[in-house]
Amino acid sequence: MQSNYSKNSKMINIPVKLGEKSYGIYIQNELIKSIPIILKKEVNPKNIIIISQDIIIQNYGKELLENFNKNNLTCEIISIANSENAKSLNEYDKVIKKLFDFKCDRSSIILALGGGVVGDLAGFVASTFMRGIKYYQIPTTLLSMVDSSIGGKTGINTKEGKNLIGSYHQPKAVLIDPYFLNSLPKEEVYSGLGEIVKYGFIKNIEFLEKVDYWLDDIKNFPFIEAITESCKIKAEIVSKDEMESGLRRILNFGHTIGHAIEAHVGYNKIRHGEAIAYGMLCAGWISEKNNFLNLNEFEKLVKIIKKLPLPKIPQMQKDDLLPYILKDKKNEKNKFNFIVLDKLGNAISTDKISINKILESLIILS
Repeated sequence: MQSNYSKNSKMINIPVKLGEKSYGIYIQNELIKSIPIILKKEVNPKNIIIISQDIIIQNYGKELLENFNKNNLTCEIISIANSENAKSLNEYDKVIKKLFDFKCDRSSIILALGGGVVGDLAGFVASTFMRGIKYYQIPTTLLSMVDSSIGGKTGINTKEGKNLIGSYHQPKAVLIDPYFLNSLPKEEVYSGLGEIVKYGFIKNIEFLEKVDYWLDDIKNFPFIEAITESCKIKAEIVSKDEMESGLRRILNFGHTIGHAIEAHVGYNKIRHGEAIAYGMLCAGWISEKNNFLNLNEFEKLVKIIKKLPLPKIPQMQKDDLLPYILKDKKNEKNKFNFIVLDKLGNAISTDKISINKILESLIILS
């Protein structure tokens, strides 16, 4: 998909302030050319391991390797499955064995080159290998640029649910090259718009108004500006609450039901951002029915989400999603830390929403 950007954009640096674990989010078109220089300058690594997927390696691996060679750096590549199935204990075990084959040690550095699947698995590998080694996030999808690459959440899936095994392990840096968007199918780019809209709903009404306007001309969507503003919002939230003990929970707006939809429909049949968009519809309905959000604001939320080019999903019954919701990580002692909006641009966490009310919200999807 052709993205709307200026080729000569200046590098943007957004700090994630976490004391000794602080790092920068760097955004610049064609940043891929500077990655070896950044690595050599910051850490002078002995050996570098790129964890990625075949299609991404085909598109960008050769260029990245050439850039490494020009800077007298060597690296190895580990390719993982090209689907959500990569986030499994079996795939994790394969990657760990490869690291030993490459004689990696605590000085080794992992580069997570890919979308959320790659970032989550590679981050989990980095957090556990030798009790933790350095890694860099190089997100290649819009969704991972604005969400999963930032904040240090890592994880793998089990048959019981998504991301139920994981850790917090902050990257050394997040290196975002919007140029990658050119190689993505438009559906993959559109999936990321769901998370961009979310940031406006939960934290910034001015940004929400901009996104609402931009969605009227989606072919000319200003990705760099949207990515930058989304990253600023997430960086601010993560800086204040790294371990999701309070404020960071608002990033889960739409995720309780979104994750359940994703699991029920199938990870390879609906994209994460699309499922979250449907989850936000439900969470908005719950916000209004429980008198957190007024009717006019709820109707505006619906109008904005319906501007997103979402796929049709099968009609779901309460029993379809109940097993996934009961296993949700936000379920503590049979109480949910459910995220609602008390106005557009402000999200709050509440434990007053019952499972029945969550399931009842599916009516908005029919």
